[in-house]
Amino acid sequence: MAISHPLTFRTYGGDGVLHRHEHVQIVLPMQGEMDIEVDGRGDKLDVARAAFVAPDTSHVQSASGKNRFLILDCDLADIGEDDTERLRLQTFLPIPAAVRRLLDFIDLSIGADRPAGQLPDTMARHCTPLLLDALTAMPPRASRLHALLRRIEAAPGRLWTAAVMARAANLSVSRLHALFKAELQQTPQEWLSDLRLRLVQEALVESDVPLAELALRAGYSDQSALTRAMRRTTGLTPAAYRKQHRK
Repeated sequence: MAISHPLTFRTYGGDGVLHRHEHVQIVLPMQGEMDIEVDGRGDKLDVARAAFVAPDTSHVQSASGKNRFLILDCDLADIGEDDTERLRLQTFLPIPAAVRRLLDFIDLSIGADRPAGQLPDTMARHCTPLLLDALTAMPPRASRLHALLRRIEAAPGRLWTAAVMARAANLSVSRLHALFKAELQQTPQEWLSDLRLRLVQEALVESDVPLAELALRAGYSDQSALTRAMRRTTGLTPAAYRKQHRK
């Protein structure tokens, strides 16, 4: 079947059906989480983790709660056989900072409240090659770093200094920094700051949890620290962000 459009937004429920298709598909989380099984391998996708589905590969997904995913559909020739095989073996891909920034740009450009549908043609033509270049350039996942990231995501409010992260991963601090730079193109603290902000932004949209409580849950010293971080990265206070994204 021909690909009708390279980039589409989709939401998912809990009633996924095992299926396959002839083209390459990359599932890029924008909001929420989703369980997915690709060729018998299962994992959870979130804002830091994507999935690569090779042609004619069986896969099924299931999600609950509010979610939104950017789906990149392309031909094998757009990626190449070598990169396709490498990504097929890896399947689950960490989302580096360059890709996350591009996804945030897309989100801001079309509106975060748009749940499903195609991206405008001009944006799709511009963003598709940028996403493919960034994703095919990604190195293989380091299993020790992957386990650490999952621990941090499960408890973002903990005091995660570089030394604490290094001990949790059984690494030296210098090796920890080297892995973060190679895998995610960020320092450990840059990645942690981005994670905390994304979690807060999701909670602002999806819940009525008080701002002070959200700040502490995410690891900020107080509500003022969260407000400064939000203003620095989005130009909005947490209250303004919640109001704007819940219209």
